[in-house]
Order: sequence, then structure tokens, then C-alpha cells
Amino acid sequence: MERFQKFILLPLILTASLTGLGFCYSIINGPTNATVLAGSEARFNCTVSVGWVILIWLSNGNPVLTVINSQGAVETSDRYTSQNYTSSDGFTSELIIHNTQLSDSGKIECSTQQPSESSFAFLSVQVNGSLFIKNSTLTVKENKTVEIVCEALGWAPAPDITWMTNDSFIDKSRYVTQQSQGSNDLHNALSILTLTPMDTEILTCLADIEALPNPQNATVTVIFVSSAIENDYSEDSRSTWVIVLAVVLSVVGVILLIVIIVVVVRCCCLKKKGSTYQNEIRKVSSEKKKDGNLENRQRHGSENQGYIPEELWNIEPIPRITSLPPMSSKFTVPAADLHTSSAPKVRPQRRTDYLISPKKIRNVTLV
Repeated sequence: MERFQKFILLPLILTASLTGLGFCYSIINGPTNATVLAGSEARFNCTVSVGWVILIWLSNGNPVLTVINSQGAVETSDRYTSQNYTSSDGFTSELIIHNTQLSDSGKIECSTQQPSESSFAFLSVQVNGSLFIKNSTLTVKENKTVEIVCEALGWAPAPDITWMTNDSFIDKSRYVTQQSQGSNDLHNALSILTLTPMDTEILTCLADIEALPNPQNATVTVIFVSSAIENDYSEDSRSTWVIVLAVVLSVVGVILLIVIIVVVVRCCCLKKKGSTYQNEIRKVSSEKKKDGNLENRQRHGSENQGYIPEELWNIEPIPRITSLPPMSSKFTVPAADLHTSSAPKVRPQRRTDYLISPKKIRNVTLV
């Protein structure tokens, strides 16, 4: 605050002293109006006559830069700088405003701190927004009317919108443009063009503001389809679909045939494998059975049915119960004549009759 007061008091003191000494100088050429895009630079020139002492630049009434003859420019912000030019006619100070913003718009004044010795101009900062058409390509049938919408967003001020077709401007009666206030002091615009095309054409929507060197544009291609072309297209489309359907069905049939062949081969392989497996099982079971019988024969042997033990060879015959002979009427045998004789030794022979109570003896011969 103290620095600002000194900044203001210094020109006043100098002006009073110079006026009292009789020094007098004037502004030869003052600044001119400027229109720039936001973010760019704005430049203003002020030329004073020889013998000048101080020059002050003001933006909307606020001092932003001071130039003193004895020491040069006094800069208080990086956004405000100056360049100085000296000639035989006088001194020129150029004010440069960097990175301009919407708030910079307004009055730019050059003052020498003398009565009626100031000159001013106006700065206009504009914003270049966006421009687009919702559809980049449109297809319109014969005798059909279509509405094409062009929208501009975030402009300052609101842009002037025009339409062109094939490099020719369209009459303003064929489209309607509406403007609306947006946020942050920006503006929007909406333009609707009503068109009944007779041929394929390229439409261009143009948005322009003073600060733009060339208007911003957006294009759309309107494709005109006549009845004859539409019928030809339908027939071609139908033929194409028939071809595609035939190809698809052929491919599906081939795939189905391959699947069937694979399934049949797989089933045959499984059946053959199952039959082989059963045969192997039977073979293994038969071999196990044979091995079991052989093992039993080796372990127990075979029974010899014709074998007669030796102890039975010389054994006397065991008395058997026989029936008495019939009584004879012709011959009688006295009791004295009855005698018992010892049985003669006979050769061992196989007995064919059975004993009354034979002892069961089982002999096994291992072979």
C-alpha cells in the first residue's frame, strides 16, 4: 500500500514541479483500439513530444506501468511490460499486455500527468469457443427434407453463424440461429438449416468473431439417394444377402458333416476298445483259472484209482455170511467126516468182492 501511494505521489510531485518551472510537453499520437483473442498479447503505443518527463499507463483506471525519462520503465507486474523507441520527433512507449483475459477488456489510457494531456483506447478480449455438427454424414432420400443442426459453445461474444454449400453462401432465410448466455460470461449459439437436397453436397457451418483471422468451420456431407438408386441398392443388397446366406449354410453343412464323422469314428473306437478290453479280461480270467488248477494239481497230486495197498495182498479172506446149501435126500454126511482144512496159499489177486465193513484207506500218489 505504501509503495502504491509513492507510485501515485511521485508523478504528482513531478508534475507540479515541472509546471512551476514552465516545462510543457504533449501527446503526439495516442493508443488505438485493439481486439485480441484470450491468451494472446495486446499492444498499445503512445508517442509524446520532446521534453517529456513521465508517462503513465492505466487499465480501466488503474495504473499498470510508469515510464520515467530519467530512469526508464517501472514495471509492477509480469503481465504488463513495455518497449521504448526514441526519435527526433519524440518518445514512443509501447505497452504490452501478456496472456490477455476477459477481465482485461475495457479502457487503456496513456497519461503525461498534465491537464488535458491523456489519450485512451479500448481493448476487446474475445474467446474462441467450439463448433460442431452432430452428424458428420447424412443420407437423404429423394423429396425428403432434413434439418441440420450446428452448435457453437463457449464463445465471447456470441459468434455470427453462416452456412455454405459447395463454396456458395446459403440464403439466411433457410436457417435460424438462436443465441443464449452461457457460464463465465460466455455465449452459446444454435443454428438449424432446413434443406431439401437434390444432389449429394457438402455443407459448411461457419462461426466468426472479430478477433479470428478466419472463421471456424464444421462440415457435413449430405448423401442424396434417388428412388432408382435405392431400388438398385435394394436388389444388390438382396443378392448380397442371398450369397452370404448360401456361403454360411455351406460352411455350416461342412462343419456338421465333419462333426458327424468325428462322432461316428469316436463311437467305433470306443466300441472296439471296449470289446478288446472284455476279451483281455476273459483271457486273464482263463489264465488265472488254469494257473489255479495247475497249482492245485501240483499241491495235491492226482488220485490213482487202481492202486492196492501191499498189506491187503496176503490177508486171509474174512468170513462172510453165506446161505446154507440145500438139504439133500440122497446123501448125508456124518459129523465125524466134517473137518476143517487150512486154506491154501494163493497168488495175490485183486479182490472183486466187497468186505462187510472195510476200512477206508485213501492213498495219494504225487506225480
